[in-house]
Order: sequence, then structure tokens, then C-alpha cells
Amino acid sequence: MKINVVMGFFLPVPPESGGATEKTWHRLALEFTARGHEVTVFSREWRNWPKSETLGGVGHRRIPGFDHRRKLWQNLALDFIWSLRAHRQLPPADIAVVHTLALPVWLGLLRPAAGRVVVMPGRMPKGQYRHYRRIARVLATSTPVREKVVAENPSLGAVTKIYGYPIGWQALARTRPAATPETVTLGFVGRLHPEKGVDLLLDAALQLQSDTTLPRWRLVLCGPDSVMAGGGGENFRLRLEGKLRRGLADGQWSIRPPLNREEALADFYRSLDVFCYPSLAATGETFGVAIAEAMAAGAAPVVSDLACFRDFVRPGMNGLTFDHHGPAASRHLADALAQLIRDPARRRALAAAAQADVQRYDFSRYTDVLIEDFIGLTKLSRS
Repeated sequence: MKINVVMGFFLPVPPESGGATEKTWHRLALEFTARGHEVTVFSREWRNWPKSETLGGVGHRRIPGFDHRRKLWQNLALDFIWSLRAHRQLPPADIAVVHTLALPVWLGLLRPAAGRVVVMPGRMPKGQYRHYRRIARVLATSTPVREKVVAENPSLGAVTKIYGYPIGWQALARTRPAATPETVTLGFVGRLHPEKGVDLLLDAALQLQSDTTLPRWRLVLCGPDSVMAGGGGENFRLRLEGKLRRGLADGQWSIRPPLNREEALADFYRSLDVFCYPSLAATGETFGVAIAEAMAAGAAPVVSDLACFRDFVRPGMNGLTFDHHGPAASRHLADALAQLIRDPARRRALAAAAQADVQRYDFSRYTDVLIEDFIGLTKLSRS
């Protein structure tokens, strides 16, 4: 089977400069190739990289791209130009996985030989699906994403399936460091931004601190604070640090910069007993990769009651959820965290169930399901 993968206009593949979508589909392309399929990835020209080469069996074609802009209309215009450039270079294939906004509008109609069109919403749809017609598959990351796609374009209901998001489960699920039951480690990985509920987590931590009957615990936050990386900015981080200094003891908390190396991030996840993700971004979250990764690494999750998390976090079975609405939200979160700090047996049981449940998102299993689906789509195109 021949597969074209068209990335966005501002980052290269292999993902030297980051990008969650670029990292994920670079890994999936390697998985496809390892199974004997022919894959060509189209991404941005980068520095002195060749315009065409083969790496790890994956073909790469690089097209002149653009830096990301601050204004939405500018990015939409650049996406349109990039889509035209990619459209002209696509070779015949069975499947075309497209990560641009404009190209799916016309690709299936004007260039059917480029492959059956597959799209994966990286973010919550914002109207673009109203314009998509010749789409073979929409890989929705969660139930809310599927509902939004179908709301925008009911005709896509039959081709939109919930896939979740792939993670490196096998690497994350390796042996955890020796347990330190004298201190329970609570952790967060993500953008240090108000919409991620970081303030809520700190307020809950301060309430935990007032409960002198709890076993020893500590809180560790890890992620970018810069606005360019999606954080709330340096002043926001300084405010968080001030709140922690005033409310928690020295050595009971830390804020770490983002960990870009996969091995370092996996080690960090494995150091956690409880992973807390109190996001308030009801229209921004589409899956919860950090949650799934922490679960794979053996941490018990405590998450806000957002619909996208319900596809893989089962309250009381493999984690806990809390009501993140209203003025009592921090109290609800503190109560959930206190339960797991007090009860190591329950914490370990939830963590074990969580780790087993997210194994279905491992890259290898995820690829197997994708390939089976893609083969089915190519059979439909021939019938």
C-alpha cells in the first residue's frame, strides 16, 4: 500500500524543531514502513536538508514553507498556499493523510489518484469540516471531537471514527523506580497556562497542606511558561512560584522546564504516584496525551470532568475525576487527591488498571488498527 502524509507548513519532518503532530506521524510513518508499506511524507523545507531523501525507509519531500504567524487570517492564507504547493507534488497513492486545513477541500475531487483522503483533527474543529466532501476517514481523537465534526458536516458521520491518540506505551511502561512510600509525588505535565487549571491545582495543594493528618506529599509541575510555547508567560509562572513559596514548605514543590527528550519525560512520568490534569479548556482539549502517557508510566490519574477524558479515564476504575465547575472546584480536587495520598493500595490499583487500559494506544497497536482501516478504504475505492 502506498501512503502519502502531508504535514503543515511551518515545521519539518523528522521533527527536529518539535511539533506533537510531526513527532507522532513521523513515528507512524516508520511503523507503516516497517510493515512493508511505501510512505512519502511532505513537510517544510528546512535549513540545508535535501529536498528529497529516504530515511528509515520513509520517503521525504520538502516544500518551501512559512513561519507560523500570530494572526489567524495570515495562517489560513499560508495554509492555502502550502496546500496548493503540496497538491502539485503528490504522487499516486492509495491513502493521503492530510494535516492542512485547505487541501482536504478539493484533493479527493481534483486528485483522486493521490489517495483516499484521511484527516485527523489536531484541535477542535472550527468550521472547516463544513467544506469537506470527498473524505474517506476522519480519525477523531475523542467523542467530543467526533460530535463536533458531525455537527459541522452530518455527511461525515459514517466516516468519522474515534481513534484516540498514539503514545509510546512500551517505553513508558518500563520498570518504575523503587517506591518511596514516605512521600507521595503529585505531578502535572503541560503548558503552564490558566486554561490548564494550574491555579486550581495550586489552590488544592494549599488546602491539602492544611490537613496535618495526610502522609507526606510533594507537588511537581513540568512544562513551558513562555507565550510562544503556549504558556501563560513569565509573570504567570512567577505568580505560581510566589503562591507555592507562601503556602508550601521548602522542598515540597518544584516547577521544572519542559523535558524535550522522550527518555527524560518518561523518567519524569515514572517518578509520579499521582498525575493531576485539572484542565478547564472545555473547547480546547481533544484527547489528553499527557494523561495517557502518565497512565502508561504507572501513575494514577486525577482529571477534571471534561468529556474528552471520559473515553479512557473511568472514574473509580482506573482514576478519579472531579467537578471542575464553580467556586468549590479546588475543594473537590483536594478531596480527590487526598483520597489517593491516604490510600496507597487504592492508588496502586487504579494505577495498574490505568496502565493496562491505555495499552491500546501504543504505537504498535494503533498502527495495526490504522493499517487495517486503510486497507479497507482502498478496497472500497476499487469496488
